[in-house]
Amino acid sequence: MSRAPHILIVDDHREIRDALKRYLEHNGMRADAVENATAMDRILSSGGYDLIILDIMMPGEDGLSVCRRLRSDLGIPILMLSALGEETDRVVGLEMGADDYLAKPFSPREVLARIRAILRRTERTERVGGTLGGKWMKFGRWRLDVDRRTLVDLDGQETSLTTAEFRLLIVFLERPRVVLSRDRLLDLTGGGSAGPFDRAIDNQVSRLRRKIEDPSSRHGIIATVRGGGYSLAVDVTEQPCA
Repeated sequence: MSRAPHILIVDDHREIRDALKRYLEHNGMRADAVENATAMDRILSSGGYDLIILDIMMPGEDGLSVCRRLRSDLGIPILMLSALGEETDRVVGLEMGADDYLAKPFSPREVLARIRAILRRTERTERVGGTLGGKWMKFGRWRLDVDRRTLVDLDGQETSLTTAEFRLLIVFLERPRVVLSRDRLLDLTGGGSAGPFDRAIDNQVSRLRRKIEDPSSRHGIIATVRGGGYSLAVDVTEQPCA
C-alpha cells in the first residue's frame, strides 16, 4: 500500500478513540474517530477507508450488528474491540465477519500490529486477484469475475461476497478437488493461527455454502472430508472476460 492507510475508529469511549487516533497518526497512518454507528455511517459516505476499528459494546446499534451490516454492504476489513474477553465472544465477532478481534484492555502497539497484519492479508488478496486478472472462473452454475469480484449465476443474478468469502473462494477455485485441512485454509487465507480462528474457518465455509449452494440439491459444491477438511467438489474452468 503506497499511501498512508486510512483508519476509522468507532468507539463510544472518548479517551480510547482519541488515544488510538493520536497513536496511529504518530505511526504514519491517517485516522478518524467517531463515537457510534450513526456518526460512522455519516463519515463512511466520504469513502476511502482501508480498515475500521469497531467496538462491540456501544449505545444504539452495537458493534456486532454494525459488523454484519458492513460485511454485507462494503467488505472493508474490520478489527473488533471488546471488554469481553471470553473465547465465545471472540468467536461471535469472527463469525459476524470481523478480520480480527482484540480484547480490552490492550496496548496501542498491539492494535497497530493487528492493523498491519490485516492490511497485509488484504493486499495479498488483491495480488491473488491480479494473477487471475481478466478472467472468469467458472464452477458449477457460477462465474466469478476475479477483477471485479463479481459472482453471478447462470441467470445473471449477482451475489455479493465479503473480502473473507472472496479470499476463501479463490483458494478453493485454485485447488479444485484438493482436500484442504483447516490449518491449510488458515495459512492460505491468512486467517491467523489462534484457537478461535479454527471455528471461524468452519463458519466462513458455512456462509460461503449458503451463498453458492442450492439447498434442494443433493450435490454440494464444497464437500466436507471427514478428518481432512474441505474440498471444492466441482471442476473449474477459466474464460477470458469479454
